[in-house]
Amino acid sequence: MGLSVPVLGAGGWGTALAVAVARAGGQATLWARRPDFAARLAEVRENREYLPGVTLPDAVGVTSDLGEAVDGADFALVVVPSVGVPELLAELPRRLGVVLCAKGLGPDGGRLTDLARELGFGRVAVLSGPNHAEEVGRGLPAATVVASADVDLARAVQASLVSPTLRVYTSRDEVGVELGGVLKNVIALAAGMGDGLRLGDNAKAALITRGLREMSRYLVSQGAHEDTAYGLSGLGDLVATATSRHSRNRAAGEAIAQGENPAQGGKVVEGLRTAGLLEAWATAHGHDLPIVRAVARVTSGEWSPDVGIASLMERDAKPEIEG
Repeated sequence: MGLSVPVLGAGGWGTALAVAVARAGGQATLWARRPDFAARLAEVRENREYLPGVTLPDAVGVTSDLGEAVDGADFALVVVPSVGVPELLAELPRRLGVVLCAKGLGPDGGRLTDLARELGFGRVAVLSGPNHAEEVGRGLPAATVVASADVDLARAVQASLVSPTLRVYTSRDEVGVELGGVLKNVIALAAGMGDGLRLGDNAKAALITRGLREMSRYLVSQGAHEDTAYGLSGLGDLVATATSRHSRNRAAGEAIAQGENPAQGGKVVEGLRTAGLLEAWATAHGHDLPIVRAVARVTSGEWSPDVGIASLMERDAKPEIEG
């Protein structure tokens, strides 16, 4: 029998991770804040709202009692949207290792891992990669990265998830793995805007490539390893999020370009909030993040999508590789 793992957050990704724990031979406790929703999940054994078509295995329990969910656990997967992370962390016992699975920033634009440590958690990790819940939940082949300064915690998380359909890598580069997951959402919004404007494959390829360069510069400025930008939590996640039909951020960008609601269905689109936070940081610190700036100004309503794309195409000509 494998590990017993609380999965805190019963959206699509939380549900998929609970299924992945069961698939890896462990026991998962899927926590939902709403008692009525938890009762429905436990009865129907399918998350019809966020991950339809995926049956919860017998090894996945469901509860709305947070104390029951984490009782006796060594660590918990925290899988609520970034805006809900501070409130949830405040309710958890500090003895727990916390594995942050949201791809967003804290209330003040800081990293969620830093917030967890400020709240008194001694063991912190972050999970990221090209992981659409719709595919991981169905057992399609995928890979992910768990990063932590605590090697033992990273290895325990790895052991709880690794299976014939999910390959799990460990990393010590918390900063790079966490912030790669943050920035790729903004670039995916831009890619979706290109889709909505029907700009073609050449434009998307160029955007992803230059977006990766922007990501790399930003990660290094924050103390991350440059190689992380070219790994699963950087390039891998960027490609998946900027191109997939499952991507909320790409779909939101497309909706914006077509004059529609960018957050249809009530699902959280992390990049919409992150873009403004990153632009504010770049402005305050004198960093050049042109794609972030364009997306932030489009999503705030200051620019139209056409103007945002033009701001990128009209930049001064320069060498592709500097130095």
